[in-house]
Amino acid sequence: MAPPSVLMVGTGEYTTGYVGGTASTSDKKVGVVGLTLFDLRRRGKVGNLSMVGVSGRKFPGIRSHLQKNISEVYNGLDVSFTSYPADDQTDPDAYKAAIDALEPGSAITIFTPDPTHFPIALYAIQRKIHVLITKPATQLLSDHLTLLEEAHKHGVFVFIEHHKRFDPAYSDARAKARNLGDFNYFYSYMSQPKSQLETFKAWAGKDSDISYYLNSHHIDINESMVPEYAPVKVTASASKGTALDLGCVNETEDTITLLVEWRKKSDPSRVATGVYTASWTAPQRAGVHSNQYFHYMGSKGEVRINQAKRGYDVTEDEQGLIWVNPFYMRYAPNEDGNFSGQTGYGYISFEKFIDAVTAVNEGRVTLDQLDARPLPTLKNTIATTAILHAGRVSLDERRPVEIVNEGDKWELK
Repeated sequence: MAPPSVLMVGTGEYTTGYVGGTASTSDKKVGVVGLTLFDLRRRGKVGNLSMVGVSGRKFPGIRSHLQKNISEVYNGLDVSFTSYPADDQTDPDAYKAAIDALEPGSAITIFTPDPTHFPIALYAIQRKIHVLITKPATQLLSDHLTLLEEAHKHGVFVFIEHHKRFDPAYSDARAKARNLGDFNYFYSYMSQPKSQLETFKAWAGKDSDISYYLNSHHIDINESMVPEYAPVKVTASASKGTALDLGCVNETEDTITLLVEWRKKSDPSRVATGVYTASWTAPQRAGVHSNQYFHYMGSKGEVRINQAKRGYDVTEDEQGLIWVNPFYMRYAPNEDGNFSGQTGYGYISFEKFIDAVTAVNEGRVTLDQLDARPLPTLKNTIATTAILHAGRVSLDERRPVEIVNEGDKWELK
């Protein structure tokens, strides 16, 4: 069977590394999605590639950027793709034509503003196209549950790109936490510098918030650590002011903290606390693009991880001291001049999705079997969406929000 064709939905920083007419100033100067899929095509794991955005006028610049910063760096790596809409057109619904051009069993990746995840994913699922969605899967719990139902109805695999599950330290910590008794306490922090608000100014505070964007990482890690627990109540708090000084809309929070009560499903008297904090107003020259750490405590032990500094730093005259994370994406070529970042957990996340899609297409695995694995499938990430949605409601309505889960039914109160 031929490898699946893949459509990249979204043309921004994460897909191409191209922002505002030039390379991103973040640690993703050549993107993640495009580079990974170009390399997976070189390795024979994917077939035809295409890309869709709202404005076709960006594509000449994107192609030039990819040619210069990927093809000419990695031994002539093929960076060709079919694009939608045409270079002289603007079309917010161009994703429909791009998806319609795919054969059933193909796949799409969705790296677009949060409110668009649900309609794009649903359109693809109903046409028997497998889907990878950047986190958060959806903003609304009801939308998440609809996608889950539709995916099983149409027999397609939907994977949420929670790449921290594949960070070797986080993955090992998750395994060790399973042997530390009952869940008691989890605290996490993740931040990015204020420059990200310039990158995300088109939607920051208007369409989504920093909790959906960054807290989603650690909430998913916590959920995957304690499948025998369920979240039952969320209380959110936020700070404001810095983003407003930078020109963001009045609704934009700087830092959001979610306080979550968890209870053991088999013994509700067992109660645990989760605290998740995310910010996009960290200092510009903090030395790392993302501060990221957590503390997990069980009844028999605890785990602490600080992934901001990986024991590897580089100092430059202009940029100063920075701590580098090659474990996420390693951009240096190998001795043959080819891209050699296949062991990065950012790359691994996509490869696991593609391998699962191929296995489903060839009848070697079922959706239920994939759900039974510790993968970030729709079924395995329901609690994360419930917490994020409840956090948004708590902020908007200034009250605690209950999460009710009875069997396959979930709702907020």
